[in-house]
Amino acid sequence: MIGELIHIDKILTLALNGSFSLFLDGVATSATATLTWIPLAVVFLYIVIKNNDMSGIFMVIVAVGLCIFIADQTASTIFKPMICRYRPANDPQLMYLVDIVNDYRGGRYGFFSSHAANTFAIATFCALLVRYRILTIGLFSWAILNCWTRVYLGVHYFGDLIVGMFFGIIVGAFVYGVFVRLRKHRTMLSRYYSETQTMTGYAIKDIQVLILALVSTYIYVLFSALFIK
Repeated sequence: MIGELIHIDKILTLALNGSFSLFLDGVATSATATLTWIPLAVVFLYIVIKNNDMSGIFMVIVAVGLCIFIADQTASTIFKPMICRYRPANDPQLMYLVDIVNDYRGGRYGFFSSHAANTFAIATFCALLVRYRILTIGLFSWAILNCWTRVYLGVHYFGDLIVGMFFGIIVGAFVYGVFVRLRKHRTMLSRYYSETQTMTGYAIKDIQVLILALVSTYIYVLFSALFIK
């Protein structure tokens, strides 16, 4: 049974890995770069500061940091050295079948994906924090895009990403649950809700700025892909 799942995982990975398109190579390279998303993070921080008091700002920043810490360290410090599953680009059984972009192969082991865990943890926490449908769709599209880049570049198996995705969702929901208890967030829902605010008190016009920043980053990824070699 396990052998069949591993076989299916390899087939899916090879199906999603690489292409004959230099443009898609550029998209994957640009989208997986941390620097690409820093302006979006700055806009998010601005909105958190604008829509919270000092304690709220501190708690949101700590909560997001905790999402990243738990997701990343569980994957990188515990599971990767314990499971020791090679990344596709480093797997002796698969490495010559995998398309590699700019000789990028990642670290030695890849189960499970830190990128998938981190992005889905952040997306889950922020979606629950703000409660605005369009932003939720945008956040999870961002997380999915990051997962796609990892399998496209050959540095993760499809299964690495699925496990990381579910773990990240669990981490994001858990951290938000702790945040609610400490912040007594549930009492804020009915108190702040209006046509100009989300259920959790964030100004809709500010959230729309964040959505615009996300869309602008997507456009940047597509544009920059034209110049990445």
